[in-house]
Amino acid sequence: MNELILHHYPQSPFAEKARLMLGLKALSWHSVLIPPIMPKPDLTALTGGYRRTPVLQVGADIYCDTALIARRLEREKAVPALFPEGQEAIAAALSQYGDQVLFQHSVALNFQPNALEARFAELPEQVMQSFVADRKALFSGGTASRLESDLALAQWPVLMSQLETQLQRNGEFLLGDEPSIADLSWYHPLWFVAANAAISILLEDYPAVRAWMARIHDFGSGASARMEAEEAIRIAREATPEELPERGFVSTRGLSLDAQVTVCPVDYGCDPVAGRLVHEEMDEIVIAREDERAGLVHVHFPRIGYRVELA
Repeated sequence: MNELILHHYPQSPFAEKARLMLGLKALSWHSVLIPPIMPKPDLTALTGGYRRTPVLQVGADIYCDTALIARRLEREKAVPALFPEGQEAIAAALSQYGDQVLFQHSVALNFQPNALEARFAELPEQVMQSFVADRKALFSGGTASRLESDLALAQWPVLMSQLETQLQRNGEFLLGDEPSIADLSWYHPLWFVAANAAISILLEDYPAVRAWMARIHDFGSGASARMEAEEAIRIAREATPEELPERGFVSTRGLSLDAQVTVCPVDYGCDPVAGRLVHEEMDEIVIAREDERAGLVHVHFPRIGYRVELA
């Protein structure tokens, strides 16, 4: 069986979400650290240009976006479930809200001048400038618009008060007594705020939220071992992509198997990945691509939030 390899960096909110998935499921995995800004030559050797963090590798199969990574980890270990039986739709909907609305608020708060200064306090000025320029490029060309910091500050107490009330009245987690993907998707934006000394005060007035965050933090990140990027690329090169499901091919764009296509996110980080369409179903798009370093890989994308078109 191919081992789980997570390509990530420590300060990434979505990487923290993925690490918590691995911790909740008590899985073992290999950790490949990637740069927080472009270029990312080792990562893009595997993904073909997808630059967002994190990416999960299983042999020669590359999974993009934590929404799809969550479903892949459900296949790896079903219990505890990220999408509890009978609550699949509400768990997915709450997760999307956390990944979008709460995340955008956390980004806006972290990009205030005092918050940026605090985050990069011990680093050269050029590092902060490079990070800001990279994130500006990341959010250009997509449907996501940057939330103004004053608006985020005005709305933040509303969001936190709603969460505080929910947790006071409805058990230890968002869907009751057991955690789900919704909790992890709401946690990581708050973790991003809590990690910045200049804005962590914005969580102080919400004891139930802080207690909930402590419970989530206690899931840990599973058992990880460091792996170098070259080793991960070697593993991909020497592996064979998993056999694809035999379910009927479903294309919403009238595409045919083996068509040359591009796939890209629609909100931000809209760098297209080109390859041969080898599988498409209701919730997943898979393209095959050849790389001179990684060999033949299958790159997997979720349906929601991604566009597939003829190359």
